[in-house]
Amino acid sequence: MSSAHKKVFLTGATGFLASHVLELLVARGYNVKVSVRSQPKADYILAKYSGKPVEAVIVPDIQEEHAFDAALQADQDITAVLHTASPFFAAKSDPFKELLDPAIKGTTNVLKAIKQYAPQVSQVVITSSFAAISNLDKQKDPTFTHDESVWSSVTWEQATTNLSYAYRGSKKFAEKAFWDFIEQEKPNFTGTTINPPLIYGPLVQKVDSIDKINTSSKIIYDLLHSKEAEDPLSYSESLSLWVDVRDVALAHVLPLEKPVEAAGRRLFTTPGFYSNQDILDIANENFPELKGKIPVGNPGTGKRNAGKNAQFENSKTNTFLGVKYITLEQSIVDTIKTLLDINKKHGVTL
Repeated sequence: MSSAHKKVFLTGATGFLASHVLELLVARGYNVKVSVRSQPKADYILAKYSGKPVEAVIVPDIQEEHAFDAALQADQDITAVLHTASPFFAAKSDPFKELLDPAIKGTTNVLKAIKQYAPQVSQVVITSSFAAISNLDKQKDPTFTHDESVWSSVTWEQATTNLSYAYRGSKKFAEKAFWDFIEQEKPNFTGTTINPPLIYGPLVQKVDSIDKINTSSKIIYDLLHSKEAEDPLSYSESLSLWVDVRDVALAHVLPLEKPVEAAGRRLFTTPGFYSNQDILDIANENFPELKGKIPVGNPGTGKRNAGKNAQFENSKTNTFLGVKYITLEQSIVDTIKTLLDINKKHGVTL
């Protein structure tokens, strides 16, 4: 089925990643129905895509039982579902209410609704995370390799009793629930998960205030607004995996165009490691107007700890996607440009 005749249901459409997914779906000729939490969000989407084949439905709380029933029951044209709605932040007090329930129940609610009310849906793509892959016990073991087959070592007990593990647990157990549903319920649809690490890149979503900047973009925002560290080498102390939001958006849409090959896959999207020093080097080199206003650290030392971490191997994902990843420099430059625009809009100066 060509994209021109395919209707996709996209959940959480005003988020950082989903905003890019929606742009890509429209650009590639899909009809799209989105779910958002409120009428103002629906109005925003409909105004932004006026004249385009985009409609919106309000799902106030994805963890409420039957949350998605009405949206899917009313529309027999939907043939694919992209479920991106899931919280990304550290739990503050209640791991169930803040992270585990929205992630796991949000996932199972959409799957149950598809099976019961939308049997014509043949594909479901879910936003999971590298957090569902990352083995906490092996982070500093260079002999260990994370690939598409690895599962996080976080236990249910850790996820429910330790706030620092709750996010990782929410992603692992939501993804497990997805695969278990397909195996046990044998629905008409195949499944694909997207497992990105930290996602950077330009913000195209509506940002009403500085504190509403999405979690990963806020990491860069806070780094640019911080004072120089006492130890300049601290910026290159730890390395993390990253990926650009536009590549992750593409990873959500390509499975719709390669359904047979996408079935059952976990797509582990990343071009590699970065450190905060790398971000500072890129910022200082590309934005002369920021010089003297942002930290410098110890330029050129960003990869000094390369080889001390667990390694990664995602050639299966890269072969399937056929993607040439956006570089860290382009991603960070584009991120900073939009963050500076947000500062300007809200009257904040560095």
